[in-house]
Amino acid sequence: MENNKSWSSFLTVCLACVLTAQADIKAEAQVGQLFVHELERSVYQHDFPPYLRHYGIVYDDSMVFKCNLQHHPDLPRWLRYTQRSPRHNGFLYGAPERTGSAVIEITVINQRTYDTLRNRMVIRVSEPAKMMPYQVDFFLPNRDVEEVLPPGEQEVLKQYAAALWKPHKPDMINISSALDRGGRVPLPLPAHKEGVYVKLGSDRAFPECLKEIQTSRHQELCTLGEDPAPCSVWLSSHNRIDWCHTSLADLSTEAPPSPAPTWGSGILDDGGFYDPPESPEGRDYFLDYIGTVIVPFVLAIVLCLVLAYVMCCRREGVERRNAKTPEIQLYHHHTIHDNTEELRSLAGSRAAARPLSTLPMFNARSGESMPPFRSDSAHIPLILAQQDPNTDTLPR
Repeated sequence: MENNKSWSSFLTVCLACVLTAQADIKAEAQVGQLFVHELERSVYQHDFPPYLRHYGIVYDDSMVFKCNLQHHPDLPRWLRYTQRSPRHNGFLYGAPERTGSAVIEITVINQRTYDTLRNRMVIRVSEPAKMMPYQVDFFLPNRDVEEVLPPGEQEVLKQYAAALWKPHKPDMINISSALDRGGRVPLPLPAHKEGVYVKLGSDRAFPECLKEIQTSRHQELCTLGEDPAPCSVWLSSHNRIDWCHTSLADLSTEAPPSPAPTWGSGILDDGGFYDPPESPEGRDYFLDYIGTVIVPFVLAIVLCLVLAYVMCCRREGVERRNAKTPEIQLYHHHTIHDNTEELRSLAGSRAAARPLSTLPMFNARSGESMPPFRSDSAHIPLILAQQDPNTDTLPR
């Protein structure tokens, strides 16, 4: 058993060494403290092929970052990713909950050239250097989360909080967006922000002004819609605090455990008896049956009858009342039928009478008849309209 454990530990160490050797980015984090890694577009811009370098063109392409845990579709539970737009940098941030390591795959997509680049980052999470049991969670309603994540902005918030914890400077524990805590998406207006929760912690007790947040007077003012400001030191309008949504957490003393349940004997007292609830009254479902079964069935039968009448009784060609169209159609049909029969009889017997189309033409005014064909076919008019309108005979 000991040999198996030693071999498993050796393989784990070797695997960690291989992952570390192949990783492109190494990062360190501590349990219970904020971890922030900024994905800068300018850094990844040099990894894409710079076209027309000899012209001195400096590109500032739009990029989209896709981050996920290696061999997994999403990030670890404690890690979040945000990017306001492809023209802004991306941020990986969060507060680890336990020690260990995580390999993050970062896929960069260049929206100008549609080239992709994949990078890896190994995050090693270690034990915290010190405990911070006194934690305060500030709410900044006029800031977005990517505005607070840069190191410079975090330092400004720490300096404001240091004015409360004089002379000690608190540490940053976590930063989270109000949307991650059930907040609503703001309107797309310049003055509307999503809001940010900033959690700071220290190993020193809370200052007196922060303790006023837990008083009943402070809660009453928040209920009435007023905005109390227990700590007047925080005077920055840029980092305005909503004190009604600010909370304190004292982890210096462990919460007393809940009392254990007391087990009874399981026997009812004298005179006790079980009184079951009365059964509900019966309900008549006949009307429900008619509305859900009979009515749809009758409607289906009516629709089927209407469709059968339209398909079978209203077909094209059926004689309609007060309509002359069928008579005209029947007349054309009989005419075509008679002509066809005449042509068939002529083809069957060559000795039959000449067809009407080959008989001599007769002039009704002069009484003269003329054969339809002449020896000189070139002088035969194509149509009767070629005759001289002033004469009754054909041109000779």
